[in-house]
Amino acid sequence: RFVDCGRGGLLRFECSNPSDFRIEADGVVYAARSIQHSTLPALPVLIKASDTTTQQEWVTQVRLMPSTHSSQQVEEVAVPPVMSKDLREIAFPSRNTDSQLKRMKRDWVIPPINVPENSRGPFPQELVRIRSDHDKSRSLRYSVTGPGADQPPTGIFIIDPISGELSVNKPLDREHIPNFHLRAHAVDLNGNQVENPIDIVINVIDMNDNRPEFTHQIWNGTVPEGSKPGTFVMTVTSVDKDDPKTANGMLRYKILSQNPESPTSNMFTINNKTGGIITVAAGLDREKVPQYTLIIQATDMEGNPMYGLSNTATAVIRVTDINDNPPEFTSETFFGEVPENRVNVIVANLTVTDKDQPNTPAWNAVYKITGGDPTGRFSVPTDPTTNEGLVTVVKPIDYEISRTYVLTVEARNEVPLARGIHSPRQSTATVSIRVMDLNESPYFEPNPKLIRLEEGMLPESMLTTFTAQDPDRFMQQSIRYSKLSDPANWLRIDPNTGRITTIAILDRESPFVKNSLYNATFLATDSGVPPASGTGTLQIYLLDINDNAPKVFPQEAEICQKPEPNAINITAVDGDLNPNAGPFAFELAHRPADVRRNWTITRISGDYAQMSLKIGFLESGIYEIPIIITDSGNLPMSNTSYLRIKVCQCDINGDCTDQQHIMAAGLGTGAIIAILLCIIILLILVLLFVVWMKRRDKERQAKQLLIDPEDDVRDNILKYDEEGGGEEDQDYDLSQLQQPDTIEPDAIKPVGIRRLDERPLHPEPQYPMRSAAPHPGDIGDFINEGLKAADNDPTAPPYDSLLVFDYEGSGFHSRLPKLPQLLQQRGRPGLRLPQRLGPSL
Repeated sequence: RFVDCGRGGLLRFECSNPSDFRIEADGVVYAARSIQHSTLPALPVLIKASDTTTQQEWVTQVRLMPSTHSSQQVEEVAVPPVMSKDLREIAFPSRNTDSQLKRMKRDWVIPPINVPENSRGPFPQELVRIRSDHDKSRSLRYSVTGPGADQPPTGIFIIDPISGELSVNKPLDREHIPNFHLRAHAVDLNGNQVENPIDIVINVIDMNDNRPEFTHQIWNGTVPEGSKPGTFVMTVTSVDKDDPKTANGMLRYKILSQNPESPTSNMFTINNKTGGIITVAAGLDREKVPQYTLIIQATDMEGNPMYGLSNTATAVIRVTDINDNPPEFTSETFFGEVPENRVNVIVANLTVTDKDQPNTPAWNAVYKITGGDPTGRFSVPTDPTTNEGLVTVVKPIDYEISRTYVLTVEARNEVPLARGIHSPRQSTATVSIRVMDLNESPYFEPNPKLIRLEEGMLPESMLTTFTAQDPDRFMQQSIRYSKLSDPANWLRIDPNTGRITTIAILDRESPFVKNSLYNATFLATDSGVPPASGTGTLQIYLLDINDNAPKVFPQEAEICQKPEPNAINITAVDGDLNPNAGPFAFELAHRPADVRRNWTITRISGDYAQMSLKIGFLESGIYEIPIIITDSGNLPMSNTSYLRIKVCQCDINGDCTDQQHIMAAGLGTGAIIAILLCIIILLILVLLFVVWMKRRDKERQAKQLLIDPEDDVRDNILKYDEEGGGEEDQDYDLSQLQQPDTIEPDAIKPVGIRRLDERPLHPEPQYPMRSAAPHPGDIGDFINEGLKAADNDPTAPPYDSLLVFDYEGSGFHSRLPKLPQLLQQRGRPGLRLPQRLGPSL
């Protein structure tokens, strides 16, 4: 035998001596005829194996050697008198003792040993005897290896090392291990191998020791009601751990019971081999029997009730609903009432019964109006909770047109009825609806009402009669009218007749008129209880008349002193429409006389004209030019309007360069008046401040000051009365008041000796000197220069800038050195000048 290395049927074997030997497709070599020892071939037999896919080939040699003993002799030697005579014997294959010991691959086929599972013993139980031909000449020891012997699970098989009896030591379980592969060995007392190991296969024979087990204890299936016989329902399955190739694992199914047994006890049958359940009888009705319970039995041994093992499971078959019951109304006639002119009002509730399963398409009702509503004023939606039909008004109903409605309504399901079932008479009902009369609002016809009038109608002119109609023909009511909206307050309506007259002149150019259309709204109220009212709109289309004189546009413009660079294009604005507006005629007024002397106007088109200077040069300024403009209306209207022109100096581009005039020209009259008022108020405030300062100076001169000539003017002057400016003024010296011409020269001071309050030696800022006879206009420049010098003075205090001004004259400077003596005599040697007094000094 040869190993195919897992290639299976892909190998093709050939023998070099086909007359004496043959090789099968599985690689086993057989003798083709009876061969004697004398006729053994001298040359080895060649066996070739080739792969039919890859064309790869392998060649091996088979050497044939005569057996030492015949089979009869071997059988006689293998039965010593101390061993069991009926025990099967397995002999190691014969081989030439002179040949070198080699392991040969599967060179001997040992039939498998079959051992039944669950054997009751006694144990150990002998299975087979292992024997070698060499045990005649020397003592041998036998052993087995493999799973079940020396490998887990160990201890199942044991062998007598001297006799070679192989025994099983415990019961076997086919469902745990179906077979064992052992290897038998023969060695001498020195442990040398005397035989090639042989493979022994032990198969565990199956016994019916396991019951069938259903994969689920409860099986759920469904079948539609009304199903025909032979309709598949479901399949139940069970498994048996025993060998499925034997009767121990072959199962058969049957139904033991059916509950309920209605309409017959055999509504279902089961395929005994596959477990498929089908219907065998008609009459499945969910409304009568919604569910069946079957007890299913599975038996092995091909269903043999005497020897087979059984188990049971439950099959629950739910009968599903089909639409085999139409909805039926609970009454033949339903009644309802509804007020007129109401919509989305439920008039009546239609109730039905349906035996099908609730809240399914076979139970949900759909209502349809089949008669009595030709204009489609009603609909019947379904209430999803109660399955009722809600008769609803979807269009207004007029009592004066119809007082009652009789509807025919049909009820169906969302899905069609099952085949062969027809809707009964109870699936149609009649709905009688009574309409209730209500007080309806009067209405104007037409609404809105359009009339065309010329503007300028005088007050108390009759325009039209705007009346309303009362839809309540069966009620005796009167209507009164009132004005609801009249933006310009032009109209009046008679409360009884609806006659509309004017109370003011109608003007098309009024801001309340849009696109020549004026809208007024009126209210009509009846005398019902409660009263009802309606509104109507009167639209007055005003035809234009020539009642507006044209005006010049734009009203302001600029022009250069010399007329060459540019001119002014003007037009006219007229509130009227064509043909009462343009084209326009432009001309200059005759007064004043210089207008026509300095200016000229030239017509460009029917709506535009051009203004330009007639003279070669005109002084800068603002000029108002009167222009007479005449429109083209029937009975044309003229108007003299003024064009405000600013004449200015221009650059090469024709733009004004006089900014002050530009600013003046750009300001309107109101802005100029406001600026003048602000200037007057500011001057009044300045005047009041000057008066207050003079009064304080008089009070200060009234106080007698004592002068100490020995004190220097640079001493600190402290303030104790109310003129203090804050805490930041309390620690500053007034060296900033020192005049440059009163400073002592540095040469007369000792070197290195300086006063504590003396200025540091820094370059003195160049404060400006006032001229002997200053012009009032120079005061502003003088103050600005003094501020700039103080800002650049590094010795100035951090918070204040004490500036020196000499507008007080020489008398003030002559009194200033005596100021410390006066303060000391007055008891205030440390008086400081207030912060706000600095600018005044």
